[in-house]
Amino acid sequence: MVAYGMQLPVQSQSTLYAEPWEAAAGPGELVEIARTADRSGFAYLAACDHVAIPRRLADAMSTVWYDPVATLSFLAAATERVRLLSHVAVVGLRHPLLTAKQYATLDHLSGGRLVLGVGAGHVREEFDALGVDFDDRGSVLDETIDALRVALGPAEYPEFTGERFSFAGLGQRPRPAQERVPLWVGGSSPAAVRRAALKGDGWLPQGDPRDRLPAQIARIRVLRERAGIKAPFVIGAITEPLYVGEPAWRTGRRTLTGKPQALADSLRAYAGTGVDQIQVRFRSRSAAELTDQMAAFAAEVAPHLE
Repeated sequence: MVAYGMQLPVQSQSTLYAEPWEAAAGPGELVEIARTADRSGFAYLAACDHVAIPRRLADAMSTVWYDPVATLSFLAAATERVRLLSHVAVVGLRHPLLTAKQYATLDHLSGGRLVLGVGAGHVREEFDALGVDFDDRGSVLDETIDALRVALGPAEYPEFTGERFSFAGLGQRPRPAQERVPLWVGGSSPAAVRRAALKGDGWLPQGDPRDRLPAQIARIRVLRERAGIKAPFVIGAITEPLYVGEPAWRTGRRTLTGKPQALADSLRAYAGTGVDQIQVRFRSRSAAELTDQMAAFAAEVAPHLE
């Protein structure tokens, strides 16, 4: 059965996907949405990562981007089961020991529910402000992933030597609750797909339409086979916007609407291409309508996703 998770609303408010009601929402709505996901079988809740948005991008992206560690930690205390995903953390902006301290603590406090999603980032001004080379961000991310594998491992005193980062003899506790924190790589460029295949435990595509997924997935499998990597690997997809039932308002031409069985029939096609988990998105006019949609999806659509 394909698993299903979702990106949290409110915590990022790009005009590409934010609903009008989110502008006035806050912690209360986030907690109710997280609790709904927790009791409705959602595999994960996800939060994005941007440090600061330049004026040239603010009209489209907005400047509302909650910190993912703070947000997921806050919601960890309000939930019991659902996993907590950074989708995605721009880990190259920070020293890997700092990232490891933050996310190891989150994993410890949540009882081992962290999934660390990472990506290269795309906003040059963020890199400039933090003194990180934007043009070399791909190789920075590659080394950061290697360093994080060590820093989030079981050793109290992790040791790593790379071109940019080196550390030894520096203890960090608490350690993550998980023996191996799942690390999913985001992005759909050739470099990102290769990075996911060779360095990740999973792939988080960035907006690939359905017809592009089979070729991307095939490439991942070839790369892993050539490298002799046999460990389990989770392939994700972001679905079209959804609305369970027949909406009485305009939800947009790309939105999948209709009876639960029809939605399930459409979404099952993702599994047929090799996808293991789908990130679902619901159209809504309020937080209450969103939680109603989540509950309806879990009760009426998800059972047919096998």
